[in-house]
Amino acid sequence: MSTEQFALPLEFKRLNALGRGDFFISDSNALAVAMIDCWNGWAGRKLALVGPAGSGKTHLAHVWASLSGATIITASELAEADIPALAQGCVCVEDIEGLFGDAKAENALFHLHNLTLAEGNSLLVTARTAPTQWVIALPDLASRMQGTQVTQLGDPDDKLLAAVLAKLLFDRQITPGVGLIPYLVPRMPRAFAAAQTLVDALDRAALAQRKDITRDLARTVLVDLGWD
Repeated sequence: MSTEQFALPLEFKRLNALGRGDFFISDSNALAVAMIDCWNGWAGRKLALVGPAGSGKTHLAHVWASLSGATIITASELAEADIPALAQGCVCVEDIEGLFGDAKAENALFHLHNLTLAEGNSLLVTARTAPTQWVIALPDLASRMQGTQVTQLGDPDDKLLAAVLAKLLFDRQITPGVGLIPYLVPRMPRAFAAAQTLVDALDRAALAQRKDITRDLARTVLVDLGWD
């Protein structure tokens, strides 16, 4: 692949997260980052972090864990978890959608919510949609979740989308040539999932044709995806 370096915009700030790389801050996620940074001020000591797939929810959860000492657990693991032990510290429950329809998991989250807050600790939950849209059968849990403060990770703006593309390419050990990412950003949908789809398609095309990812190759891929 090309060895030309892509220089990220100077105005990007970086927030290190447990050695998992930098979290790029832009207008679309700055408020959510600020809420994580100021976690001691959460209303009721709990927060719902909401955003589309790939928007950085897990990354920010790990940032918060490094700040608060929280344990991170997925909603699908709650049914078998030691709830009293978890409640002894701050807790992040990821992918709330994973407990919908699971009565045992819903009951576990209900008790985790109450015990964590009773112990004076904080609770972070992540999901793709806001609590008002969650399909929770347990009424007491539903009311507690709907009363949770919410912060939203929006769809990426151009700066964040450029950073996401760069990271996805670097993750595949592909160094984009100068001008490639600025060429791609205005021609693709403003969505994290679209960035993943585009990088997958570029990588496949480059491997199949045994070529570097040039603008000509990118143009062909964009056409094939129906984006140009």
